[in-house]
Amino acid sequence: MHLIWDWNGTLFDDHHIVVAAVNASLTAIAAEVQIDADGYRDHYQRPVRAFYDVLLGRDVTDPEWDTINTTFHDEYMDMLHLAAPAPDALTAAGYAVRRRLTQSILSMWTHQLLVPTVAGHGLSEMMVAVRGSDTARGDRKADLLARHLEELPMNGEIRTVLIGDTFDDAAAAEALGIGCVFYNGGSHHRPELVATGLPVADTLLEAIDLAADL
Repeated sequence: MHLIWDWNGTLFDDHHIVVAAVNASLTAIAAEVQIDADGYRDHYQRPVRAFYDVLLGRDVTDPEWDTINTTFHDEYMDMLHLAAPAPDALTAAGYAVRRRLTQSILSMWTHQLLVPTVAGHGLSEMMVAVRGSDTARGDRKADLLARHLEELPMNGEIRTVLIGDTFDDAAAAEALGIGCVFYNGGSHHRPELVATGLPVADTLLEAIDLAADL
């Protein structure tokens, strides 16, 4: 079996700095709204521009979207040192290796930033591939997943499961015909994840066991 790990909000515990960067983006366009962690879970969706439409109660203009994008990514990078892998990320990756599972990382985060960050946290050596986005920001994940599956250095017939924390992860997995396990990493309320009928894990170790049971 092959596991595809989502990065942000799954292997990487960055929800707190994501919320802070969203608030900085809202301030940058003089929006009279701020959110907390629960507010993020209440409204988060992809494409990300639609998420801001909901927060503002109107469509984001093109100039505002440019400002939001720039501000979010600048603020996120400034706070990156305040985030770290999930508490059991290294343990889970090692557990997968001991179970003779192959694994990789797929993220909508910029590829050029993802690769050194994963390496810096000691996870690269346990992955057969690490793939981030090199296209326009805010896209859906299915196209990136399709490319990732084509690039994986193993037989395409191997059973594959995506472990991620968002509905977009599930939609991408369904579109490509692979399994999906939700990790309760903060992007959505847990009852909403459960309501999809997909397995939901509260730890990454549990996510591996649920993936193996699919």
